[in-house]
Amino acid sequence: RDNIIEVTLDYLSAGIDPDKTNICIQSAIPALHALTFYYMNLVTTQRLSRNPTVKSEMKLRGFTGNDVDNDNEQGLPAGFFTYPVSQAADITAFKATTVPAGEDQMPMVEQTREIAHRFNTIYNCDVLVEPDILIPDVSAQRRLPGLDGKAKMSKSLGNCIYLSDDEKTVKQKVMSMYTDPTHINIADPGHVEGNMVFTYLDAFLRDDSQFADYLPDYQNLDEMKEHYQKGGLGDMKCKKFLLKVMEEMLQPIRVERAKWSANIGDVFDILKAGTDHAVKVTNATLSECREAMKINYFDDKASMVADWEAWEKESHSEA
Repeated sequence: RDNIIEVTLDYLSAGIDPDKTNICIQSAIPALHALTFYYMNLVTTQRLSRNPTVKSEMKLRGFTGNDVDNDNEQGLPAGFFTYPVSQAADITAFKATTVPAGEDQMPMVEQTREIAHRFNTIYNCDVLVEPDILIPDVSAQRRLPGLDGKAKMSKSLGNCIYLSDDEKTVKQKVMSMYTDPTHINIADPGHVEGNMVFTYLDAFLRDDSQFADYLPDYQNLDEMKEHYQKGGLGDMKCKKFLLKVMEEMLQPIRVERAKWSANIGDVFDILKAGTDHAVKVTNATLSECREAMKINYFDDKASMVADWEAWEKESHSEA
């Protein structure tokens, strides 16, 4: 429950305007659960098991489940395995045309497109939208690695900087970031590939003017990288520069977060209004899907009666 408020505070403090955007609680929207169940019949377990995002997440969390007779083995939860189907419901229920996401979500969106296409084909309709993914233009922003250089930055893996972190915490995290283990002395040539400090600079450096403000020794990031690769630039200097870049971005977010945190009742009201709106939107999509599947039994009495009478007449004529 606390995480719901925390995530909403992140959204609001980062600039999402509740007057323009509805923020909702996924688990409080019944239509999503119904759509997920319907969609499960449109995708095979083989197809789900080939999803590279699911495979990588299984590996990260130690889920195996290969030995069905071994109760001591950490099995794979069915809900985790079918998460792409649930995500397809989350997207299609709102008839989203574009999904902003990191590149690791490309397989998820592709699976959503497959499910939507299959539904429309089987039921001869155009109810569901096949969405496109929108990924950042800057490659470093498409899949941000964790501070430890492993996998992606993830709250569940504990290797990330939170928007709720104070200045002291961010400093501690930046100063402990993974760099180049072969760059022992300042004079040693260093590697920028796989070096989290430079990866994060690629992702968060706004423009070259920040060098003039914080590190006038260089005109741009390319110059800084070149010096590091030749040797003579220490990791600490790089981290201090990154910290200033990060703080320039995070400080306004902290100010906004403090404002919203002082009015949690308003945050709750925003969630309630957004969820109520989402329930209406998704119920409409669910109704369209049920109509296409011809399982809207109590919405179309005349058609049901006519179908039954036709079936009864046909069965009697065959007898």
